[in-house]
Amino acid sequence: MAAMNSPERKAIPRHERLIFALDVATGSQARQLVEQLGDSVSFYKIGLELAMSGDYFELMDWLIANDKKVFADLKLFDVPATVAAAVRQLTNRGATFLTVHGNQSIMEAAAASKGDLKILAVTVLTSLDRGDMDDLGFDCDIPALVLSRARRALEAGCDGVISSGLEVAQLRSHIDKRLVVVTPGIRPVENRPSDDQKRVVSVPQAFANGSDYIVVGRPIRDAADPAAAAAAIQTEIANLFDQ
Repeated sequence: MAAMNSPERKAIPRHERLIFALDVATGSQARQLVEQLGDSVSFYKIGLELAMSGDYFELMDWLIANDKKVFADLKLFDVPATVAAAVRQLTNRGATFLTVHGNQSIMEAAAASKGDLKILAVTVLTSLDRGDMDDLGFDCDIPALVLSRARRALEAGCDGVISSGLEVAQLRSHIDKRLVVVTPGIRPVENRPSDDQKRVVSVPQAFANGSDYIVVGRPIRDAADPAAAAAAIQTEIANLFDQ
């Protein structure tokens, strides 16, 4: 595992390592949150809820026009030709990351059509645990599945993966360091029983294990002062990478 300031670490601006999950129902709610967060967040994840609102591309264009980076978390999963066509629709719009979910041919189709996008393959959702994997019929443990999917993603031409922080150290030991690793399920405080995220880590754990970016949603959005909560995480990141 590379030290925080090791040459093996990717040269990513520290303030961009925090990605805020903009999981709200409408574009107007999203804009209000972005304006409230101000300079405390420069990278935003916009996913399926906003895609269903009809405000998705307008919001994406607005974020980029306001010097924010965009992670399009759409988890595309369909026949390869359809996924390739959907990826092409998103190229050259200014987004940085796009997620896909699926088998080798789906990942290959996405990677072949990515243009200026970076394609991130989903490994195992952080809302799933061993019991959920049994229900889905996966007869292997989660770390083995994450490692297998990460290897296949890199072979397919994807740029990185979405992985719980619990499996990142293993990825860094066995997978090419070029792999971009984005880690959701970040909980700065103890996880609540009602939380649907099960495989979670803290901010220091994620980066110590080798994550390049972290995705934080509710701990910022639901805070009494979201901007202060985001700024506190940014300070924690800055302190980690100053060491």
